[in-house]
Amino acid sequence: MIKGLYKSASAMIPRIKKQEISSNNIANASTPGFKKDALFTKELSRAELKVMPKRNDWEQPMVDNVYTSFVPGVFDKTGNPLDLAIDGDGFFLLQLDDGNRALTRNGAFSVNTSGQLEFPGGALVLGNGGPIEIGSGQVEISATGIVSANGSNVGQITPVTVANLDELEKLGNSMFLLPEGIETTDVDKSTIQQGYLEASNVDIVREMIEMIISFRNFEADSKSIQVQDNSLEQLFSRVGGRR
Repeated sequence: MIKGLYKSASAMIPRIKKQEISSNNIANASTPGFKKDALFTKELSRAELKVMPKRNDWEQPMVDNVYTSFVPGVFDKTGNPLDLAIDGDGFFLLQLDDGNRALTRNGAFSVNTSGQLEFPGGALVLGNGGPIEIGSGQVEISATGIVSANGSNVGQITPVTVANLDELEKLGNSMFLLPEGIETTDVDKSTIQQGYLEASNVDIVREMIEMIISFRNFEADSKSIQVQDNSLEQLFSRVGGRR
């Protein structure tokens, strides 16, 4: 009976986490370049349990990991020459105020007071030779990422990626912090689409359905705990009444 309580309770924890993840996904459904999170839950195998501290079989923990889906979203045409989207793999490379670098698929850029191409919040967009200096000229960006201002070449934006996307750490709603020591590689086959933004890859209907399923499962586990608790109470009452 006790092990049934533990199993039901351990199953409720991932349900709560799933609700949090789905809520955040839905809240960012309209954020350009946002990549949804998902929850992976599994029960440890007996082989894995052998290397862990000894515990009763019914105390097998549920392991849940949050991972990010990097599936691309659809493109929305904006007509803004500073809005960029990557058609293919890779990310835009950014330089943060603290000197760290970050990656993003959100190409809603603007020009700061110094004439540099920047990401919302102040991070600078890095080209092959460093920050892109645009000034106040008319901007044209080719499919290969060559940036021109008033007809003059001022830099080139090449999408980059890393060997293991799981090493990236989410920063805000559409940026990923690039850990120190992790090198980027250019993605040559991807192209830049000027005047477009990549939408988030969140399917709101699917997220709502998953939230409902998760909530129903949470309710079922909660009800199971109540039933088992009532059964234990009746058992203790009977045992106590025999004295």
